[in-house]
Amino acid sequence: MRVRFCDELDWGFGWIAEEPPLIQRCSHALRVDGKVWIFDAVEGEGVEERIRALGEPAGVVQLLDRHARDCATLAQKLGVPLHRVPFLVVPDTPFRPLLIVRNRYWQEIALWWQARQVLICADALGTVGYFCAPGERLGVHPLLRLVPPQRLGALEPAHVLVGHGEGIHDDAAAALHEALSTSGRRIPRLLVGRAAAGVRKLRARRR
Repeated sequence: MRVRFCDELDWGFGWIAEEPPLIQRCSHALRVDGKVWIFDAVEGEGVEERIRALGEPAGVVQLLDRHARDCATLAQKLGVPLHRVPFLVVPDTPFRPLLIVRNRYWQEIALWWQARQVLICADALGTVGYFCAPGERLGVHPLLRLVPPQRLGALEPAHVLVGHGEGIHDDAAAALHEALSTSGRRIPRLLVGRAAAGVRKLRARRR
């Protein structure tokens, strides 16, 4: 599958799968002390080569139960363990798990990397259109807007990496706090924005 690389950092990078285009599935590889950790992985052209060029692969982490994606396949190719929604700890890493949802229908964590001030999310936050109301850079998942993950509000990230869309690297803490504090009251704006987007898409198809 073809991918577009994004979130280019000295110690990591992300990539977005071209298919399906609407949901913009984003994965990340981050280097810690020479070891590379991969998150919510989708296989794609050039991905394995870039991971190995970044450092020695150490593990694949699945942050959300329904984000199986290609995590198991890539872990096997790289010869590393797969950690599925590790609620308590990701062994031998500085990543601190933060509970987002844990019930029979939805199990999700985020990870906090204090040394780099990086917040790594799956579906709790996103930057694609169906997450964000008009004017938002970062949005809470539509199904979590009434009960946003407020524990994330204690963080001051320099970078927010998400599972759908490109990450936030400028004024990331402000974007995070705004997303959490306004998630509920901006639901009408989100719905209006999605309806308008749907109309524009329908008109484009008729041309």
